[in-house]
Amino acid sequence: MNRRGFLATTAFGLTAGPVFAQAKTVSVYTAHNTTIVNALQPKFEAESGIKIELVKAGSGDIIRRVKAEAAAPKADVIWSIGGEALEENKALFAPYAPKDAAALVPAYKASPEWLPYTGIMAVFAVNNKKLKPEEYPKSWKDLADPKWKGKISSARADSSGSAFQQLATVLLAYGDKGWDIYNGILANMILSDSSGAVPRFVNDGEALVGLTLEDNALEYVRAGGNVVIVYPEDGTSTVADGIALVKGAPNAENGKIFLDWLLSKSVQEFVVKEIGRRPVRSDVAATGLKPLGEIKLVNYDMGKIAANRTQWIAEWRKALQNR
Repeated sequence: MNRRGFLATTAFGLTAGPVFAQAKTVSVYTAHNTTIVNALQPKFEAESGIKIELVKAGSGDIIRRVKAEAAAPKADVIWSIGGEALEENKALFAPYAPKDAAALVPAYKASPEWLPYTGIMAVFAVNNKKLKPEEYPKSWKDLADPKWKGKISSARADSSGSAFQQLATVLLAYGDKGWDIYNGILANMILSDSSGAVPRFVNDGEALVGLTLEDNALEYVRAGGNVVIVYPEDGTSTVADGIALVKGAPNAENGKIFLDWLLSKSVQEFVVKEIGRRPVRSDVAATGLKPLGEIKLVNYDMGKIAANRTQWIAEWRKALQNR
């Protein structure tokens, strides 16, 4: 779902008619998968009459840009960034209680400065044409085996929210041994600037295993591709992919409308059915997804992760140089 550089900026100008009749707009910075953006953007615009001015980039780049613009904000809403990045930088965002706040699953809530948008899960995407089921990796520890060298696709943990989630998951699952396990996996990785490309590399046979999000892998599974999903036996994480209203947003009221819309029951049902994300509303079922009760989960301590995120990224970069 991420890229290090800004990929696209789409600005909408004035409406037809008198020069003073400016279109209703909302400026949105997103790290979302392009397929999801293309599905939801026109839907919101048609239902609200508000045009989205879109900037698409990796999570890290979006945070850096919002920081750089803090004195004169240009963005109204951050759409789809890992909750730990929003938690670490919550001073950049304005508290907002959405219209349907009571329907949100308490486990996904963290701070009033940002909101859960969907539940995301770290998984392995495995090529089922080149590997037999008995050859599939079953755990994070399995991926540290040198036999996987050059066969694992992943995005960069210093620019991709999903790749950072994978790093944090291993560190939390293994405690004191976490870096030893993760460094073994890192030594086997082929890194990409785009997490959205990871399951494509697996599907095309350029990698045998991809570290990605459940919904990214599910897209290829549903399309009949060469991908199966493996939930690591030593534990994975499901966390909130977040949204936030930027402090000092120039179009704050339109931003609130967009946030309310993303959390509405109909949109949450849409992201489950069409996209394969897990809902953050208690009145929407995760239809078609493996039940959480059948998946081993680590305790993804958002406070601890936010407090250590900068240090862990610095250590990741050092480990990358030394591999």
